[in-house]
Amino acid sequence: MARTESKMLALGTLAPEFSLLDTISKQTLNLHALNGEKGTVIMFICNHCPFVIHVNPEITKMAIEYRKKGIHFIAISSNDVENYPEDAPQFMRIKAKAENYTFPYLYDEDQSVAKKYDAACTPDFYLFDDKLKLVYRGQLDDSRPGNELPLNGKDLRNAIDNLISGKEIDPMQKPSIGCNIKWKKNS
Repeated sequence: MARTESKMLALGTLAPEFSLLDTISKQTLNLHALNGEKGTVIMFICNHCPFVIHVNPEITKMAIEYRKKGIHFIAISSNDVENYPEDAPQFMRIKAKAENYTFPYLYDEDQSVAKKYDAACTPDFYLFDDKLKLVYRGQLDDSRPGNELPLNGKDLRNAIDNLISGKEIDPMQKPSIGCNIKWKKNS
């Protein structure tokens, strides 16, 4: 299992716009239709990565909990499905249902959105405020497959809670670690 760190996009960056296929609803959705009243979490994930499989229960739980507080979650998969067919849209839809995702699971076929966000790994987490300005990027928490640390989302939860309550978010943030995004050969 390869361990790749997120690249840590500069805080204050405006969320790049996108319109992508939602594999759950089978509709094309865009960022401005999906963003939350108080903030938006954008996650780059995929079906097969052991790091994503490990965090799925917590991200599903957090999405339900924070939606009531004005924070929306959006998942995007940008993997090359020619070489990683288990990440194809039809399987994304199955995964979303199996994991009880309550958020859109978008397919970035040409990988342009991952490039705009400078995403490097799965999972890769970004928290944007109500003006779609980046206030947090990094890990969910310290838990990784096999390290026996609790899966509790503490890093991302702390950032979201501070955003909601108007408190400063610590700019010292730990990068996420996961599988590298599976880039197409011509990318």
